[in-house]
Amino acid sequence: MMTLNRRKALTLMGGAAAATALATPALSKNKKITVGALRFTSHSGSFIALEKGLFAEAGLDVELKFFQASQPMAVAIASGDVDYAVTAISGGLISLADKGAIKVIGGALSEEEGIDGQKILASDAAFQAGLTSPAMLDGKTYGMTTAGSSFHYMGSKVAAAEGVTVKFKPLQKVGAIIGALKSGQIDAWSIVPHIAKPLAGSGKVHIIGSVSDYLPNYQVTTVFTSANNAANERGMTSDFLKGFSGGVAEYNAAMVDKTQGDEAMQATVDLIHKYVYADRPREKAAKSIINGSMRLNAGAALNVASVEDQLNWFKSEGLVGADITLDTLVDASYVKTM
Repeated sequence: MMTLNRRKALTLMGGAAAATALATPALSKNKKITVGALRFTSHSGSFIALEKGLFAEAGLDVELKFFQASQPMAVAIASGDVDYAVTAISGGLISLADKGAIKVIGGALSEEEGIDGQKILASDAAFQAGLTSPAMLDGKTYGMTTAGSSFHYMGSKVAAAEGVTVKFKPLQKVGAIIGALKSGQIDAWSIVPHIAKPLAGSGKVHIIGSVSDYLPNYQVTTVFTSANNAANERGMTSDFLKGFSGGVAEYNAAMVDKTQGDEAMQATVDLIHKYVYADRPREKAAKSIINGSMRLNAGAALNVASVEDQLNWFKSEGLVGADITLDTLVDASYVKTM
């Protein structure tokens, strides 16, 4: 099995199941692992699993490591700096999978009918000039972190559906995109609701559409690990998914289905606030956390059809090799697929 250090992983980036497994007893015996995350509400499965001892119950001593974009997490997995992570599928992630470095092993965030999902945004300057719907995106600048990111995929799919052409502007970090959108340096972007709604509330940004109208059942983020962990550390990987899935179940019950009552929801908000909008007062952060809740995949189930659509788009754009197969990217042996 190929082992990559950080330098090799960065070089590669430049180039280009059963559900019952989750019910097995903890096998890892307090093994220390590092889990990659973004400070997004959609990563709450990991936060809850850590804070409520669900990873510990699964036999794991977990440390969280935070990133500001998806592709650096793929590099960290490939180089061994991080053991497991949740992130969107990117061109860099697929390229590393093609080199035998990483595998997608489950699903995390999904667009779901009836639940408010990712929003398409316009800057106030562009909105005032007529960008009031995605149909008006022709010739406009669309923010993304890097070429081959999920933002690139979403923007391209929306533009194709509307029969328009957009100009993508890479800005590396989500914070930089937000600043560019608020100041009118870019015209449009798409992002999860806990970020989109507060931006729209500021008056400097406007919501002009929903991603789910163009990508129903979109598998927004996935759970992934090194190819070595997926193939040779099956006990540890199953234990990680068990703990993570427990966190997901608690999040969905408290924040999405709201079956546990207001007290449980507020307690979950307090927990998430340690990681998301931690620099804001609780009363201001809570509204964004609650209003931005999207369902996480129960049992880390994976929408393979959506992953395959994403893979085919990356191939059609020449962002990854044309001969990469779904099996190269995904190890479907750990979770339920759909």
